Amino acid sequence: MKKQRGISLTGLIVILVLLGIGAMLGLKLFTPYSEYFTIQKTFKTLVQNPETRSGSRAEILRAYRRYTMIDNVTAISEDDIEVTKDGNTLVISASYSVKVPLVANVSLLIDFAPSSASK
Repeated sequence: MKKQRGISLTGLIVILVLLGIGAMLGLKLFTPYSEYFTIQKTFKTLVQNPETRSGSRAEILRAYRRYTMIDNVTAISEDDIEVTKDGNTLVISASYSVKVPLVANVSLLIDFAPSSASK
């Protein structure tokens, strides 16, 4: 007799449940992470811009507001942004948390810290 090969129904169900959980997490976490990378890209763009590099905090925030309107960033407000000088270099950073509801009363809290100084 030949030995049977393949996956059992129980194994298939377990694999499908795990894939479903992974897909759900991926879809729920896509928005916060894409917004984080957009904010970080905006900070680096502002630091490289010669007009904002030598500008005041108000001018930097005004330029940031223009970028956020285009990219539809809602995770942070202008009050969350820190503008500092590190020697001769302008550093723009922020720190914020995002609460992502998963299932029923289970949520995931993610802390983000975008900065123009990070690589």
